Amino acid sequence: MSTINLSSYGIEAPVVLRNLSPSQLYIEAIRYEPSSTISDAGALIAYSGEKTGRSPKDKRIVSNPDSKDDIWWGDVNIAIDENTFLTNRERAVDYLNVCERLYVVDAFAGWDPEERIKVRVICTRPYHALFMHAMLIRPTDEELESFGEPDFVIYNAGRFPANRHTEGMTSKTSIDVCFEDKEMVILGTEYAGEMKKGVFTLMHYLMPKKGHLSMHCSATSDPETNRSAVLFGLSGTGKTTLSADPKRMLIGDDEHVWTEKGIFNIEGGCYAKAIDLSEEKEPDIFNALHFGAVLENVVYDEKHRVDFSDVSITQNTRGAYPIEFIKNAQVPCVAGQPTDLIFLTCDAFGVLPPVAKLSEAQAMYHFISGYTAKVAGTEMGVTEPVATFSACFGAPFLVMHPSRYAELLAEKMKRHEVNVWLVNTGWSGGGYGKGSRISLKYSRAIVEAIYGGALAEVKTEKDSLFGFETVIECPGVPSEVMIPRNCWADPAAYDASAQKLAALFTENFKSYAEGTSEEVQAGGPTT
Repeated sequence: MSTINLSSYGIEAPVVLRNLSPSQLYIEAIRYEPSSTISDAGALIAYSGEKTGRSPKDKRIVSNPDSKDDIWWGDVNIAIDENTFLTNRERAVDYLNVCERLYVVDAFAGWDPEERIKVRVICTRPYHALFMHAMLIRPTDEELESFGEPDFVIYNAGRFPANRHTEGMTSKTSIDVCFEDKEMVILGTEYAGEMKKGVFTLMHYLMPKKGHLSMHCSATSDPETNRSAVLFGLSGTGKTTLSADPKRMLIGDDEHVWTEKGIFNIEGGCYAKAIDLSEEKEPDIFNALHFGAVLENVVYDEKHRVDFSDVSITQNTRGAYPIEFIKNAQVPCVAGQPTDLIFLTCDAFGVLPPVAKLSEAQAMYHFISGYTAKVAGTEMGVTEPVATFSACFGAPFLVMHPSRYAELLAEKMKRHEVNVWLVNTGWSGGGYGKGSRISLKYSRAIVEAIYGGALAEVKTEKDSLFGFETVIECPGVPSEVMIPRNCWADPAAYDASAQKLAALFTENFKSYAEGTSEEVQAGGPTT
C-alpha cells in the first residue's frame, strides 16, 4: 500500500494510506467500519451518521482582504475571520492525529488540462476515500507520481464536532473554506457530499476570475457533432436522470465550466439520488451501482438486496460512481459549445408548463431567479417539497454575487447563439398534494425533442402572465398536458395559484433588481 508523509500539515498519524484502489478500500471499510457492507450488486454500502444531507447554514468563508470584495456575503456565504478558521483547522488536525488510520486521495478537479486543479483529501473513513475516488478525476500512475503539492486540501474530521463556543459557530457542525490558503475544514458532519461541494465552491471562485462560467448543471453532447447541451437544476429536478440519455454522450451530471473552448466537467463521477431507483426507470444509473460505487444510507435485506423505496433512514439516499460506469460517458469529459440551455424547475404550484421557450431577457430573469422546489431529504429538515428560489439554480454553492454569473451566461449565450428552454418536471393538474408529478416519460420526450430540434418550429402560445412562449405541441406528449391551465379541474383555482407564484417571483427578484437592466427585469411576470 502507498503511504504519504503529512507532517507538513502537522499530522503525524501512525498509518496514512494514499490513493488506495477500490478493492483495498473495500477491505479497509469492512475491517474498520462495522456498519459498512457490500450490496448484492457489489457496491459499498456506507452510512453518514446523523447528517444525511448538506448543512448549508453551517458553511463559512474566511473574510480576507484579498478576496472579501469578490464574495457575495450573506446567508449563503457567512464570514469568519482567519483566527476562527485556524482554530477549526487545528481542531481538525488534532483529531486526525489521534486516529490510527488516515486515508489520502490525491486527484484532479476539471477535465480541461489547462484549468484543472490538484485536490488532496485527508479523511478518516474508507467510505469517504472511495467516495472522493469516484467523484474526483483519477490520476494515472505517472500523474500520481509527479502530483507534487496540491492546489486545494480538504481536512475531513467530520466525526469530531466543532466547538460551539468558537466565535462564529452556531452548531457542532462547521464547513470552512479559505480561498487564500486553498483549504477546507469539515467538522461535525460525515455526509460525503460536503467534500464534493467544497471543491465546487472553490471552482465557483476561481473560474469567473478567468472569464469562465462555473455552473450547477448536467451536460450531454451529440455524438456526431460534439455540440453540447446544458441542463440546470437543483437536486430533485431531474438533472442527473435526464442527462442519462442513451442517445447522447454524458459529459457530467452536476458541475461544469463553460469556456471559450466549450464545456468541461469538474468531476470524475456522478452522485445520483437513489430514492425509488429501478432498472426499468433509470437503467444507466441502476447498472452503474456495482463494484467501485458507493451506496449511501440505503436499506437492504438479508441477501443484501437494496430496497430503494425504503426511506426509513433518509429520503436523500445516494449513489456515487465513476463516470465511466455510464456506458455512454464521454471521457475525457469535454464537449463543444452548447446548442441549448435547459432550465429544469420542479414547480410545486403546478402552474408552469412542461416546456416554454425563453427570450434572452427571460432567460436572464429565470437564471437569476432559479425557481424550483426543495425536494424532501436534500437538506436537513426538509421533509416535503417547498417552493424556493435559488439564484443561478445553485445559490448554496455561489461565491460571487449572482449577477456576476448571470453576466457571464448572457455573454456566452449571445456569442454562441444558444436556445434557452424552461422545463417543468414538477406538478401538473394542481399543486403538491393535489396534482400529480409530470411523468418522467414526458420530460424525457421533451428533452429529446429539444435536442433534435423538433420544438424549433412547433406552435407556441404566449403566457399572458409570465410572458414566455408555452410550447403546445411536442412529439410523445399528449397535447392536453402541454397547457397547465387545461389540466386543472378548476381553472379559477389555477389562475389564483398562478398569480400567487408570479407575486413570489416579483418579490424575490427585488433583491437582484439593482444592477440588472430594465429589459431583464421585464423578463419576469407582469403582476
